[in-house]
Amino acid sequence: MAGRWKSANSRNVKEFQKRQRMRASSPRRVDAAPWTTLFANQRKCAPFPFSMPNPMNGSYADLRDMIMKRKKIFDLLALLISIVIAALSTEVAVRAFVDDGMQYDLEMWKYALEVKGISSDPLIGHNHRPSRHAFLMGVQFDTNSKGLRDGEFSYEKPPGKLRILMLGDSLTVGWGAKFEETFPKRIERLYADRGIPVQVINTGVGNYNTIQEVEYYITEGYKYGPDIVVLNFFVNDAEPVPAAHPPPAILRICYSCVFIAGQVDSLFREIFAKKDWADYYLSLYGNDGQAKGWRDAKAYIAKLAAFTKTHGTKLLIANLPELHDVEHYRLQKITDLVHEAADEDGVAFVDLLPYLQGVPSRELWVTAPDPHPNGLAHKLFAEGIFQALEKLTVDETASSTESARSAR
Repeated sequence: MAGRWKSANSRNVKEFQKRQRMRASSPRRVDAAPWTTLFANQRKCAPFPFSMPNPMNGSYADLRDMIMKRKKIFDLLALLISIVIAALSTEVAVRAFVDDGMQYDLEMWKYALEVKGISSDPLIGHNHRPSRHAFLMGVQFDTNSKGLRDGEFSYEKPPGKLRILMLGDSLTVGWGAKFEETFPKRIERLYADRGIPVQVINTGVGNYNTIQEVEYYITEGYKYGPDIVVLNFFVNDAEPVPAAHPPPAILRICYSCVFIAGQVDSLFREIFAKKDWADYYLSLYGNDGQAKGWRDAKAYIAKLAAFTKTHGTKLLIANLPELHDVEHYRLQKITDLVHEAADEDGVAFVDLLPYLQGVPSRELWVTAPDPHPNGLAHKLFAEGIFQALEKLTVDETASSTESARSAR
C-alpha cells in the first residue's frame, strides 16, 4: 500500500516539475498585460452619447471641438429666438399701445397702403385708387370712382352750375379733417348760402407738388370743364417729384418697423440736421429764388396759366401758409416769390396768412406733432379763398362789361 502511494506521488511530482520547466521556457507576450486588455474591451463598447476617448489615439481634442461647435450652434439659436420674441413683443406693444389712430407716421403709412397707388404717369408718380375706404388720422377717408376724396362728378358740367376745381396736396385733400370740414366743401356751402349753385371738386392728393398737380390737371382734371381752377400752393411744392414704388413686403404688415423708423428719423433730424423746418423750406427756393426746385415749379405754374387761358378757364393761386408759427411767420420770402410768379403769368393771387392772424398756431393743427390744418384752419382758408373767388368773378364780369361797351 505504501509502495503504491510513493509511486503515485513520484509521478505527480515529476508532472508538476515538467509543467514548470515548460512555463519557464515559454516567452511572455507583451500585449497580454491586463491594462491593454481592459482598454481593448472599452474600444469595443457601444458609444453613448459620444465615443469613449482613447488616451492612446488623441481623441480628447476632437471631443472638445465637437462640444464647442455644438455650443456655438445652441448660442446662435438662443439669440435668434430672443430676437424673434423681442420683435413680436414690440409689434404687439406698438399695435396695442401706440396705434391709437392718431400717430402720424403710422397713419401716413396706412394712407399709402390703403388708399394710394402707382400712377402710370411718371410725372404724377402716385395717385388715389378709386373707391377706397379707410379710417385715417381720426377721420373717415373715402375716394370716389375716380379716386377723388369727394362725391361723384361726371365730366360733363350740369347746366346752370358754377364748377370750381381745386388742385393741391394733403392740405387740400383735408388730411386729418372731416370731409365736410375741408375748405373745398366749406366754399361750396358759402356759395349755397348766397343762392349760387356750385360744384367744388377736390382733386388734392397727399405728397403732391406743383408739378404733379399741374400734370394731373392737363391730363385728367380739365375733362371736368371747370369754370375756375384754384391752385393751392404750399411751401414744400418746390420739392422734387417723389419716387413712387410699392413699399417692401415687410412694411405691409410690420407696424413696429414703421414706428421705429419714424422715431429714428425724427431723432436723427434733431441731433444731426443743420437746418430747422423754416431753413429747410427756404433752401428749396435759394437765396436769389433760383433754386432748381422752385424754377421747375414756377415753369409749371406758367404752363397751367397758359393751358387754362387757352381753354377759357379762370385761374386763382391761393398761398396756404405753413402753420408751425403763424404769429412769427418766417416764410414771407416764399410767399413773395409765388406772388411774383402769379403776376408774371397774369394770374389772380391770394395769400391766406392774414386770415389766420390772431389765432395761436397750435389751435390750427390736427395734432401737436402734425401741423396740418384742422377744422378751424380749413374754415379760415375757405373764407379767404371764397372772398378771392368773389373778387375774381366780379372783376371778370366788370371786364366783360367794359369789353362789350368798347365794342359798341
